[in-house]
Amino acid sequence: MKKLTGSKNRMLFGIIVLFAIFSITGSCKKANYTSDMGNGNGSGGSGGPGPYEVWIQGMSFNPSTITVTAGTTIIWTNKDAVAHTVTSNTGVFDSGSVSVNGTYSRLFSTVGTFPYHCTIHPSMTATVIVN
Repeated sequence: MKKLTGSKNRMLFGIIVLFAIFSITGSCKKANYTSDMGNGNGSGGSGGPGPYEVWIQGMSFNPSTITVTAGTTIIWTNKDAVAHTVTSNTGVFDSGSVSVNGTYSRLFSTVGTFPYHCTIHPSMTATVIVN
């Protein structure tokens, strides 16, 4: 009878440990940027880019035109299967090669219109407008 009671105790202990592990892992999720964080950047999650994000996807910049206020940081995320660049047409900024799943960010503190392109794929063009 003692052996059976020990087995029940071990099984109960195992169930409690598994429950604790599932509870802990379920509560540990990667945080997304939200629009009320420090610099106002937001993440669009899987549905699309957030208000201060540009996704490089399908051999294009999405959105192709983004309008922000001065003091905003824009984050480009390469969701394509090949490397790209984010290069100003006038030499104001250049990301260098942004690898697959890589990111590039830039603070836009000056008002103006900033057309840019991918130097690897010159047909990829877009514009940042800063008010």
